[in-house]
Amino acid sequence: MKRFEKFFDILGEILAIVMVVVYVLWILDLNFGFLPETVKLVLEIARTYGSLLLVAVVGMEAISKRNLIIRLVFYAAVALVVVFLFFPETYAQLMAMVANL
Repeated sequence: MKRFEKFFDILGEILAIVMVVVYVLWILDLNFGFLPETVKLVLEIARTYGSLLLVAVVGMEAISKRNLIIRLVFYAAVALVVVFLFFPETYAQLMAMVANL
């Protein structure tokens, strides 16, 4: 896994720059309202999923030096976030199950 550390480092740097540009455009559009609706939609999607992707890539870089148990915990946490992000009703069902215990 250490051999991927440099790859995740470069990918994380690129994603960080892209996310800064996305946030700058988003904030400028909030103040001046110059972007068309389709671009606003793309920025909103990039803001939501790009941030998650950036966290995942930087996390992969950080755990590439760690042991298997820590990596598995990180993978499980990222998978949980992705499932709850794409299927919000799953979180509600899980909380209902926990409340009934």
